[in-house]
Amino acid sequence: MDSKMFFYEFGKILYKIDGLYAEYARSSGVKENLLWILYALNDGKLHSQKEICETWDLPRSTVNTIMKELESDGYVELTQIKGEKRELHVILTKRGLDYASNLLSGLYEIERKTYAELPSDDVLNTMRDIHEILNKNFEVAK
Repeated sequence: MDSKMFFYEFGKILYKIDGLYAEYARSSGVKENLLWILYALNDGKLHSQKEICETWDLPRSTVNTIMKELESDGYVELTQIKGEKRELHVILTKRGLDYASNLLSGLYEIERKTYAELPSDDVLNTMRDIHEILNKNFEVAK
């Protein structure tokens, strides 16, 4: 297999996987970006809007809009980060934790079953390597 065919097949697989998550979001009655934001927030760690944008490659305006909706629905609290003028921590409230857990529980179960069937977790390291090398080569090409 040459590089063109490898990345062609790689791209198809990535978009099919993304499509599965998009379908899960639709069948759960939420938008895909909301699903990913709740997925990010539901890991028990502190996050900022900026970090979510960068980590999940989501547009700032999209994240900000969703955060405002989550805040007005009582699902998150936005608190000032010490020493930062414009950056806020996003914290799931009890109501938000319940909402995220209910929404994501089925997804987590699908992921658990899928992970159990994988021959190894080397695929994750390979994906990281591909991303790192592609990122480097895209930077060089600029």
